[in-house]
Amino acid sequence: MRPFILFLFLTFLLVFPAGAQEPEEKDNNLCMGHYYSEAEARQVLQSLRSAYQTKDEWLSRAEIIRKGILQGAGLDPLPEKTPLKPRAGKERHYDGYSVKNVAIESLPGVFVTGSLYLPEKRKKKMPGILSAHGHWSDPEDYGRYRDDAQYRCASLARMGAVVFSYDMVGYGEMAGWGWKHRHPLALKQQLWNSIRALDFLLSIESIDSEKIAMTGASGGATQTFLLTAVDDRVKVSVPVVQVSAHFFGGCVCESGMPVHKSENHQTNNVEIAALAAPRPMMLVSDGADWTKNTPEVEFPHIRYIYRLMRAEEMVQNVHLPEEGHGYELPKRKAVYPFLARHLDLNLKAIMDENGEISEEGVVIEPYEKMTVFSAENPRPGYAVLTNDEVSW
Repeated sequence: MRPFILFLFLTFLLVFPAGAQEPEEKDNNLCMGHYYSEAEARQVLQSLRSAYQTKDEWLSRAEIIRKGILQGAGLDPLPEKTPLKPRAGKERHYDGYSVKNVAIESLPGVFVTGSLYLPEKRKKKMPGILSAHGHWSDPEDYGRYRDDAQYRCASLARMGAVVFSYDMVGYGEMAGWGWKHRHPLALKQQLWNSIRALDFLLSIESIDSEKIAMTGASGGATQTFLLTAVDDRVKVSVPVVQVSAHFFGGCVCESGMPVHKSENHQTNNVEIAALAAPRPMMLVSDGADWTKNTPEVEFPHIRYIYRLMRAEEMVQNVHLPEEGHGYELPKRKAVYPFLARHLDLNLKAIMDENGEISEEGVVIEPYEKMTVFSAENPRPGYAVLTNDEVSW
């Protein structure tokens, strides 16, 4: 077994340790996995629709949901925003874009690792995009290092955006240190890391703060709609293959803390995604997972909320019934024009001579090239090495 594959196999065991999938004590306010049947979910949405029939009624409901997310995640009030202390590696130049590895400190000693993709042709003000990855943990198809994530980030950079692709808690280098993804506080830690990743993106001098987007698939889509719900600095959102009325996420980082239910309210991911209104949002769904009903169930409800907000034209659903769970090329081809339109990106930069979207020329880098810390750039001695060592 090659050293890199052996490393990722051991990483997989750290990320998914036996017996660590749920908090030890059962919380009756947790809404996890396939919480409703599909029929029940339809009824819930019908009931919710009658509860808000005006813009003001929805805004009152939206504030309850938003506060419920932060309180349920243990982020109300938000922790102090300490210095990010970004550290970057050497910039690698490719056709139409470049990449450099970056680490920030979301809390003192808590390093969030990722890669920053930059356009070759840069302007004084450029759009910024956060890219969150899902729960792909196969050593050959892993996190933000998988082909689809690199194609997406590089293509968006070619179009003129600055893209920050970052590791989820317990993935990548963090997993090798001792962090676990399926940890009872993963949702809190991951949502906070996403807030700080957004802080980092906005700290870049050339970023246009009015043109900030976020996208991701599966668990990365959960991060997309959670962050968009609680942070209005995200101006455009594209959650891919995740928004469902009956499925609440299968990982503790999505539903392992009571963000959907409290003594005073109960919500679902459809309403949470709708908190994006009136900001532009595209839902991408497919025919092989829990988003198979999106055109008939989830999207009409979200469109109804956008209509209340007088912004129905700002929300869109692209449904690909022949596709499966992922962020494959057909989904990316749907997303690129949407982000180009709302972020003023140059779609022609990724079109071939026939006017077709092409990702030809994007270099798929190996894991080793995308890591931040190395013998030449060692990890600081004060780094926090496990979830349990975090000081809030």
